[in-house]
Amino acid sequence: MNKDVPALRAELDAGLSALSLDTALAEPLLAYLTLLDRWNRTYNLTAIRDPRDMVAKHLLDSLAMQPYVRNTATLADLGTGPGLPGIPLAIALPSLQVTLVESNGKKARFLREAVRALRLGNARVAESRAEALDEPGAYEAITARALATLPEILAVGGHLLAPAGRLLAMKGARPDDEIAAVPAGWRLEAIHALAVPGLAAERHLVVVARDTA
Repeated sequence: MNKDVPALRAELDAGLSALSLDTALAEPLLAYLTLLDRWNRTYNLTAIRDPRDMVAKHLLDSLAMQPYVRNTATLADLGTGPGLPGIPLAIALPSLQVTLVESNGKKARFLREAVRALRLGNARVAESRAEALDEPGAYEAITARALATLPEILAVGGHLLAPAGRLLAMKGARPDDEIAAVPAGWRLEAIHALAVPGLAAERHLVVVARDTA
């Protein structure tokens, strides 16, 4: 990957600028990408193999949601896999405390190494299934990037949310069928169309909150 670093840096700098983020973030983000690429050759942490594809499909895709967590103190990233979107968000938002929830042992080992190597004092790893994580009401927000449908995410992770907490679910096309199936006690708060630099596909952030009516 070393020979590709200048091209990756240029693409990442352009993407960060498009997202109104400091290009100084490129260095720790590329350090994370380098670690992910190295581990992925042995442990198959992500199906995306090309680091250039990872820039848009992993890093910038994760960071596209950062405006909606900027004022959040605590976030649990459910089924985070190799740390997406949790690690890019932890890098970009040092005041955000991120819990990386992952039950797969290989992926959890990678996450612990990434947190250590990147010196992410605002990130921790919980090697657990989301439904088994015994931290009720501990988080202002939960997120999931590729875990399940909205009702399924709420079923396994809703207990982690504080009373005024929100699910921030990353989706592709607008998931109207999932929204219609949100269970009683929850309500759709907002849908934000996300523009991901370098990614032509549709991306939406669906915000679900407790129904207090």
